[in-house]
Amino acid sequence: MKKKIAFLFLIFISIAYSQLLGPKIVVQQPLHDFGDIVQGEKVQHNFIVTNTGGDALIITNVRASCGCTAALPDKKELAPGESTNIKVEFNSTGRIGKQDKIVYVTSNDKENPEIQLKFTGNVVKQETANVKTSSGPSLELPKTQFDFGKVTEGKVVDHIFTFKNTGSATLTINEVKTSCGCTAALLSKKELAPGEEGTIKVELNTANRSGKMSKNVTIISNDPKEPQKYLTIYVEILKEGSN
Repeated sequence: MKKKIAFLFLIFISIAYSQLLGPKIVVQQPLHDFGDIVQGEKVQHNFIVTNTGGDALIITNVRASCGCTAALPDKKELAPGESTNIKVEFNSTGRIGKQDKIVYVTSNDKENPEIQLKFTGNVVKQETANVKTSSGPSLELPKTQFDFGKVTEGKVVDHIFTFKNTGSATLTINEVKTSCGCTAALLSKKELAPGEEGTIKVELNTANRSGKMSKNVTIISNDPKEPQKYLTIYVEILKEGSN
């Protein structure tokens, strides 16, 4: 009897342990507001998806609630700790007024097999938009991702991202936040005049880390349309002497 109880206990522990190590999908900022969209304009946004579990996360399907929306993940399989972008594009042609759309993401996360990414916007006609356009700052990032590839553990690596103020008023970077203490982001300047460019140097310290990982940098600015934008870095950290 005692052996049977011990055996059942071991099975219970094994199941609980496997569940603990299973994949887990987490989304930063699952809701995005595009604000005013000029009718006919195509707008895009990257949702950041992270695997915070202990096993590989596999994205099996991404579907949108209407034909006006397209969504595509940069990667479909994420190692523990790894992130990817799901790029969502909305075509406002033939639409007007308030828009609320949903993108459904299906994965092998047993506890949360389907998540929702939501975005809103207000489609306005060109003549209405003319009154509002070019009246504020606009943060543009030509590239939002960088892969360091394979790096030996202990090294500090860095990459420089560029950004530009494409608006008509001064752009102010209010804050730059990193997702962990191993990552640092150095800003060239906090205020940019219209048309001016700046840089963000992202450093990653690989000490005491191993395997595939990704980290995020959040840029918070006074851009009225997109006050938060994200940078993502990827790396595979190898122990010294490994291939």
